[in-house]
Amino acid sequence: MAQKQLHSIEELDQFVAQKGKQLLFKHSTICPISTSAYEEFQAYLLDHSIEAAVILVREDRPVSNAVAERFAIKHESPQIFLLENGEVKWHTSHWKITKDAINQAVGA
Repeated sequence: MAQKQLHSIEELDQFVAQKGKQLLFKHSTICPISTSAYEEFQAYLLDHSIEAAVILVREDRPVSNAVAERFAIKHESPQIFLLENGEVKWHTSHWKITKDAINQAVGA
């Protein structure tokens, strides 16, 4: 399932308002760690049907900041969140973002 890119607070609001489980990925396009984590995220999405969105932290900083404020979770990138019905159920960052870790979190 393709993920959408969130460019505005309004798009973030709409994404978070959905029911069920979703993945939200904060990506820095200039960071090699983020690129590796993004590949793991993409690999997970190839095999699973789940709503997913990406925020490019440099290009869409206000949206990235809004996530940190809304969920009271310190900003890092790369960073992934599992949301369920608008609440963060799990999150991690950097090298801990793997296909297996995402799979375990979503399946829990």
